[in-house]
Amino acid sequence: MDREWSIAGRILPIGNRTLIMGVLNVTPDSFSDGAQFLSPDKALAHAEQMIADGADLLDIGGESTRPDADLISPEEELQRVLPVIEALTKRTTVPISIDTTKAVVARAALDAGAAIVNDISALRFDFHIADEVAKSAAGLVLMHSRGTPATMQRLPPVADVLEEVTNSLRRSVAMAERRGVKRESIVIDPGIGFGKTQEQNIELIARLDQLGHAFADFPILIGTSRKSFIGRLLDNAPATDRLYGTMASITAAVLRGAHIVRVHDVKAAVETVRIADAINDIM
Repeated sequence: MDREWSIAGRILPIGNRTLIMGVLNVTPDSFSDGAQFLSPDKALAHAEQMIADGADLLDIGGESTRPDADLISPEEELQRVLPVIEALTKRTTVPISIDTTKAVVARAALDAGAAIVNDISALRFDFHIADEVAKSAAGLVLMHSRGTPATMQRLPPVADVLEEVTNSLRRSVAMAERRGVKRESIVIDPGIGFGKTQEQNIELIARLDQLGHAFADFPILIGTSRKSFIGRLLDNAPATDRLYGTMASITAAVLRGAHIVRVHDVKAAVETVRIADAINDIM
């Protein structure tokens, strides 16, 4: 089913092909690329390379959400992301997403030209994010997670991960709509990692079509890129050696109904989803 994603006065077609969201972490401690793009010049150069490689969207984050990460102040987060967002919006028309759980950061990023807020807490940490999204008619990604970055990997596993993700995201969607966010502005993300076991991460990918049926009105974004479950499946491969595993997981996700994939390796993902989309077209 073709859909449209309404983001800050623009409409992105969803469904005729899988969209690629490139990851740009301007952090010192992200699990995969921490400290690589802290310099605004390096961040901008990397962003421009991802655009040249075919990224449809860019997701900029200034606070790591890896397991056991320390939260930072809004001021520090803004110091990291705002120069990059302001510069990028002058150089490209590719939509910019701000990866944050703080309403004050979301507001400043939207004012600087971002068109999407990607909230890994799905409004659990700060429901006022929905207010800021509604004011700007921006896009909103609601991602399922459990606990906080400091606690999520120590929580006991839930009995039924698909039921947990579905029920939690339904509550988040309802909260967003109550606060004025339009349905056509919302995308959901099952949150690979973020309080799930190895087996549950694999199950969510395998059963992504069932999540799609539960949220038939919403596009699905999925982020498996370089994550630890891939490393464990590949004999504890480090993050830098998880490219092929990532592309395999992306292929499976697209064949199960993902509309947007969030990745570090844009060129490889573009080629991967082109093949997966061609297969989907005749299934």
